[in-house]
Amino acid sequence: MPSQEDLLNFVILSLPLALTIIVVVVTLWLAHVFLIKRHAALGNEKLFSRQLTMLGLSIVGVLVIILALPISDSSRNQIIGLVGLVLSGIFAFSSSTIFANLLAGIMMRITTPFKTGDFIQVDTYFGRVVERGLLDTEIQTEASDLVALPNTFMITHPISVTRSTGTIISTSLSLGYDIHHSTITSLLTQAAENCGLTDPFVHIVELGDFSITYKISGKLEEVKSLISSRTMLNREVLDVLHDSQIEIMSPSFMNQRRLPDELKMIPPKQTAKQQDDAPAVEEVIFDKAEAAEQKEQKVESVKAQITSLKEQLSSADAEQKTNISNKIATLTEKLKNSAD
Repeated sequence: MPSQEDLLNFVILSLPLALTIIVVVVTLWLAHVFLIKRHAALGNEKLFSRQLTMLGLSIVGVLVIILALPISDSSRNQIIGLVGLVLSGIFAFSSSTIFANLLAGIMMRITTPFKTGDFIQVDTYFGRVVERGLLDTEIQTEASDLVALPNTFMITHPISVTRSTGTIISTSLSLGYDIHHSTITSLLTQAAENCGLTDPFVHIVELGDFSITYKISGKLEEVKSLISSRTMLNREVLDVLHDSQIEIMSPSFMNQRRLPDELKMIPPKQTAKQQDDAPAVEEVIFDKAEAAEQKEQKVESVKAQITSLKEQLSSADAEQKTNISNKIATLTEKLKNSAD
């Protein structure tokens, strides 16, 4: 049975270790509360650096506890080597999943192929970017669904990004050889101009056995209306061609009914137009992506204002410095509230 002196020596030797463990645990818990738990609503996009900080603090905490163990230096070095071996094994076994996604996320932060709110096409997935996270990227599709794509998937597939300065939209259709191509080119150009496209152009894509395939394209400057603009272009093509009494069907069209030659397969023109006050398609489909982009733009705008005021501070007099300092404090608080 151990004596009181042995117990006292054990307590004295274990006390630094116990205090170290308590300090490390409390520090990591407070760091988790202030860095992540209190900002859970930020999403993966804003939590990226905070999560990396917690990972680093956790590794440092484990090393501090090992250094506080009441053992010899050789044993301590063996434990540190064992921990390093375990971490290396974890990274090795998870390299195709977690660790690979982490490195892919860091790489995309460096290269920045797209930003929040951009339209992107990755393999068969198309939508607007909602969040660029630590392990995955979240996009909102045309069905308004949220799809999380692993970052390894993002870097192993070509990413097509719709430029915010404008993009080309187009539509194709086949018409018969009985109508001269110059007439079709003029009408399709008019259709593109009617729906607000700039610099429209027409390609003759294919000369088929029974029909000619035309492709009308134009530049859309407001890319946020991409989906509705494609629909509008198709609608204008229909209206322009039907108004000019041009049938949109292949010459091989066959119907079992006998029809008079003068009968055209064109629906009667409707005067009712789409209501101007109807909500845009993109506002319904990409609501979360739009909100994320607006929040990011607001934060960047406030940061730019703070930077500008700090530049003015060096050349201002005493009274102006006071006013500028107050404005900087107000904007800084506003920036903090936006982050929260």
